[in-house]
Amino acid sequence: MKIAFTQNDLIRFIYKETSLEETKVIREALCGDSILRNEYDSLLEGYKVLPKVKFSPSKTSIQNILDYSSISALEAQL
Repeated sequence: MKIAFTQNDLIRFIYKETSLEETKVIREALCGDSILRNEYDSLLEGYKVLPKVKFSPSKTSIQNILDYSSISALEAQL
C-alpha cells in the first residue's frame, strides 16, 4: 500500500517532529519514490538556507509572568 505524504509531513520529518513510526515509513517512502524524494530534497534545501534564529523573551516579559504566577499562587491558597 502506497501512502501519500504531504509537504507538511515532509516538513515535520525535516524538523524531527514525526513519531518513530512515521519516521520509519517516510524514510522507506523516500527510498522508493523519486518524486517524493525530489520534493523532500527541495524542502531540505530551503530548510538549510533559513537563518538559525533563536528567540528569547525580554526580561520584562519574564518578570510579568513570574509576578502573575506569584499572585495566582497566593490567590489559590486563599
